[in-house]
Amino acid sequence: MAINVLIVDDSSVMRAMILKTLRISGLPLGETHQAGNGEEGLDALNRHWIDLVIVDINMPVMNGEAMIDSMRDNYNMKDIPLIVVSTEGSESRIERLLHKGARFIHKPFSPEIVRDTVKDIIDVGVGDERKA
Repeated sequence: MAINVLIVDDSSVMRAMILKTLRISGLPLGETHQAGNGEEGLDALNRHWIDLVIVDINMPVMNGEAMIDSMRDNYNMKDIPLIVVSTEGSESRIERLLHKGARFIHKPFSPEIVRDTVKDIIDVGVGDERKA
């Protein structure tokens, strides 16, 4: 089963790094979409079938936590798995995000950490073929 992923981060470089990490991790990727803030992310969720959201916390316009709150309040989005990838260090904020059902990965990260976290929350196999 290919997974459709939405990557939400205000840094285009970080979005590209996360996408490359997903590709080299061997996960079966379907469509990938990108957004520069939470508002754009919610718009993408309304326009596309998304199986997994990877979101940063600190972004302009709408931060990642506000986006997560909006998703959890929306019947059609509330069960979409979320991974927060951030440099956030506040234990209280991380605890809040975990309580909202998000998984947390600290930047910097390795492809293995991303792969294992995705596999832990979504039932996908990892192919033998690796793409760069």
